[in-house]
Amino acid sequence: MRAKTSRRTLAEDILIALVTATILSGCNRSPADAEARQLATSVRTEFLHAWGHDALRPLSKTPHDWYSESLLMSPVDALDTLILMKLDIDANKTRELIANDLYFDRDIYVKNFEITIRLLGGLLSSYQLAGDKRLLALADDLGKRLLPVFNSPTGLPYVMVNLHSGKVRNPISNPAETGTLLLEFGTLSKLTGNTIYYAKAKRALIETFKRRSSIGLVGSSINVETGEWTDPDSHVSGGIDSYYEYLWKCWLLFGDEECRDMFRVSITAVHKYLADDSGNELWYGRAHMGTGQRTETSYGALEAFLPALLALSGDLERARRLQASSFKMWNLYGIEPEVFDYKTPRVVASTYHLRPEIVESTYYLYHYTGAPEYRQMGRKLFTDFVHYCRTDSGYAALEDIVAKTKRDEMESFVFAETFKYFYLLFADAGTVNFDKVVFNTEAHPLRRTW
Repeated sequence: MRAKTSRRTLAEDILIALVTATILSGCNRSPADAEARQLATSVRTEFLHAWGHDALRPLSKTPHDWYSESLLMSPVDALDTLILMKLDIDANKTRELIANDLYFDRDIYVKNFEITIRLLGGLLSSYQLAGDKRLLALADDLGKRLLPVFNSPTGLPYVMVNLHSGKVRNPISNPAETGTLLLEFGTLSKLTGNTIYYAKAKRALIETFKRRSSIGLVGSSINVETGEWTDPDSHVSGGIDSYYEYLWKCWLLFGDEECRDMFRVSITAVHKYLADDSGNELWYGRAHMGTGQRTETSYGALEAFLPALLALSGDLERARRLQASSFKMWNLYGIEPEVFDYKTPRVVASTYHLRPEIVESTYYLYHYTGAPEYRQMGRKLFTDFVHYCRTDSGYAALEDIVAKTKRDEMESFVFAETFKYFYLLFADAGTVNFDKVVFNTEAHPLRRTW
C-alpha cells in the first residue's frame, strides 16, 4: 500500500502529463499556434489533489467518493487514456496502483450501470491494451459480484447491488441502465469463456426492446419487477440515450444480428417521432411513447451524443445537421447548457458538467468526413473548455454557463471521455484504429480480440 502523500504526488504527475499531452496534441498539428503552447506550459502547474478516489472537488481541493469506500474510479477511467497517449511511465504507475489497491469484496451498495461502464469497461479496455492479466481478474471478480442485479422476474436489472452480499434494491430503472450493459458483460464473457455474462446482459437488452410501445418508442423509467413503464416520456437524453447506442455497437463488436435489427426498428421510430425540423435546423425533442405527441422541445448536452451514433451507423446527413445544432447551442454562451429549449429559444438548465458528448460527435464526424471544419470546431470547444473550467486543481464544472460561475465538481468521465476525445480529434489517425475498436459509452475502447 502506498502512503497517502505519495499517492497524491503520483496523481499530480499523472494529471500534468495527461492534460499537457491533450493540449500538445493540438500544438503538434499546428506548430505556429503560440496560444496552444502557452496553455500547455500553464497546465504543468495544475495538480489533482484526489487521485486514488472516485472524483474530485477542484474548488475545495478535496476528494469525493461515491460510496463509503473509494473504488478508484478516476484511475480506472483514466488508464486507457494514458495508454493511448503513450504516456507509458504514468500508465504503468496507474496500472500498479489499480492492481495493488483495488478490490471489490466490500459491504457497499453500488449503482450497477455506472460501475459497469466506468470500472468494468475501464478494466477490460486496459487489459486489452496492456495485456495485464491482473486487470482481467479484477474485471471477472467485479462481473460476478454484479450478476445478482439480473435476478428480477423480468430479467431486467435492479439499479443497486451489494458487492459483498449480492443483495439488490431499487426496482425503478430506465432503458439506459437496463440496456447499456452488453458491451462490457459481453466482452467479459468472450475473454473469460463464461457465457453467463453475455446471456444475462443480452436478455436485459431484449426485454427492454420488447417493452417498446406500439409505435416503437421506450419510456423514461420502468419497474424491473413488473415490466411496467412508470414514466412514458420518450427522448434521447440521459436515462435512454445509451440504450440506442448499444443496440448498434453490440452489432459492431459481436456481430449480433439481433442487436442490429433492434437498432434499425428503434432508430426509425426515433426519427419519426422525436426528430424536429425546426426551420432549417434539426433537433431531437421529447414525445409520449404511446402517442408520439410532442411533450417538450428540449435538447441538451447529453443529447449531443446522437450525431456520433448517426455517423457510426451510416447516417452522415442527419449527423452533420444535428452536430450543427449542438454547436449552435454551445456558441450561445461559449459553453453548452445542460438543457436548452430550441423553440423558444432559451436555456432551461444552465449547468455544465464537463460532458464529453459534443466532443465525441466532433471526433466521429471528423473521422468519417475528414472535413477541416470539425477540427476547427474542436479547437473552439477545447479553447472554451480550458478558458472557463480550468482551475489550479483540475477542471471545474460550471454552476451557471451565463455567469461562468464554477461548481465544485469533476467526475471521472472527464479523464475517460472528454480528454480522450479531444486528444483523438487532434492526434494522428493511427493513434487508435477506429474501425477495429468499439468505444463503450464511457469511451473505453473494446476490441474483438477473441
